[in-house]
Amino acid sequence: MATFVYLCPLILMCILVSSNAQLQQNFYAKSCPKAEKIILDYVHKHIPNAPSLAAALIRMHFHDCFVRGCDASVLLNFTSSTGNQTEKVGAPNLTLRGFSFIDNVKKLIEDECPGVVSCADIVALVARDSVVVTGGPSWSVPTGRRDGRISNASETLTDIPAPTSNFSTLQNDFAKKGLDLKDLVLLSGAHTIGISHCSSFSTRLYNFTGTFGTEDPSLDSEYAANLKANKCKSINDNTTIVEMDPGSFRTFDLSYYRLLLKRRGLFQSDAALTTSTTTKTYIEQLVAGSLKEFYAEFSQSMEKMGRIEVKTGSDGEIRKHCAVVNS
Repeated sequence: MATFVYLCPLILMCILVSSNAQLQQNFYAKSCPKAEKIILDYVHKHIPNAPSLAAALIRMHFHDCFVRGCDASVLLNFTSSTGNQTEKVGAPNLTLRGFSFIDNVKKLIEDECPGVVSCADIVALVARDSVVVTGGPSWSVPTGRRDGRISNASETLTDIPAPTSNFSTLQNDFAKKGLDLKDLVLLSGAHTIGISHCSSFSTRLYNFTGTFGTEDPSLDSEYAANLKANKCKSINDNTTIVEMDPGSFRTFDLSYYRLLLKRRGLFQSDAALTTSTTTKTYIEQLVAGSLKEFYAEFSQSMEKMGRIEVKTGSDGEIRKHCAVVNS
């Protein structure tokens, strides 16, 4: 009991830890023994041909977990029975990709073991396997998540950290999910393989104070000039895609953190990580350390994120189709 109390200084955290206690390695060992191999084989076959999907799929996992926990609520489509717009059409999720990839995996799994493996577990496993296949770190994915039945577009705006967030907002957003400042820095490290539309950061280039022509002074001026000249040539550009870790975005490495220390983080939320002594010091430690050390730390934070507010046991359901709740 002493250990449990130590892990849970707050009642809220106790609920978080105890609610995911039923996740376990190889949860489907008896009920669908080939499940994880089927998922891995599909990822091995398709991700090398579309490596940018790895970033999209880990982003999907992140966005799913931050709204109602890791329950695949991000996959649900609007139907007359839900009566409301779902997370999928929430503003932060309009640029999500990979839904058809998840649907294809689900079909293969359903052919093997109908009604056994959750969409939430598929999202978690696909995210991990996609990053590994592209040369990035691996992490433990205990399974046993169940799928949620509720999905609200409005909750994406309150729960998913925005690219315009300052440090205190980020700290609060992560703390609400049981994640600390170390997790904030490490999970942001996935931006090393990320891409973004200009619309997510163009105000930093053109309209930072609310007056057109003002630039974010925390952004390296040479980098800003390059972005305006070669990428986001207008504040109204909603289509151009920019690498978040230029020159290295296909490699899961420490380059993203080096750019942060040079004031070349693309988002305000990236730059915000250097405005706190605690997080900036941790970034400096990561940069001074080895890739192996970063991978080990990142893996711990990913497993922790994958446990946020999960539904297990008799909670939720196992969807037959990931985009709709069971009838």
